[in-house]
Amino acid sequence: MANSLYNREQLAGAIYIINKHAKTAPDNEFLYKLKKAALMKMVENGFAEKIGLQSVPNPKFSRRQSAVLITCGEFHFHLPPTREEMKELPHLGEPDPDYRNPKVRLGLKAAKHILQVYTGVKQGESGRTSPENLSRNMTSRNTPLRQEPQKHPSASGRRNQQPAPSRHRSWFDQ
Repeated sequence: MANSLYNREQLAGAIYIINKHAKTAPDNEFLYKLKKAALMKMVENGFAEKIGLQSVPNPKFSRRQSAVLITCGEFHFHLPPTREEMKELPHLGEPDPDYRNPKVRLGLKAAKHILQVYTGVKQGESGRTSPENLSRNMTSRNTPLRQEPQKHPSASGRRNQQPAPSRHRSWFDQ
């Protein structure tokens, strides 16, 4: 059974790596989905516990926001609260600025594999990272194919271009 393959510390370490990479990834929707699914399953299985609500240090739009504090061994994680959690869980105030999760040495690929086996969530389910949405200019190794440079690029055309919108999402945007 997949649930018995990993212990609590391995799962928490994998979530830590996923969360760390999701904060800087350009397309982080799947990573946050995987984090949430893993934490919810760990709470159901008794590997993690919802402790309470904590204030978010840098709230969006300068409004006060709270996050659910979930502990898993020595690791602390936050998720956006549901309406029920806002009513039921106690508010713990500000997070401890001196607390840091333990260091983990694990690659993103291995962390994703651990959590995908544990949760059963597949990468193509988020919509954006499915094979159909990959660029046609990618090889089987996901490296760009060499493109021929333009002979006479239009200088005025480049100045008027708008930057592409970022696909980066905060876990509060979900």
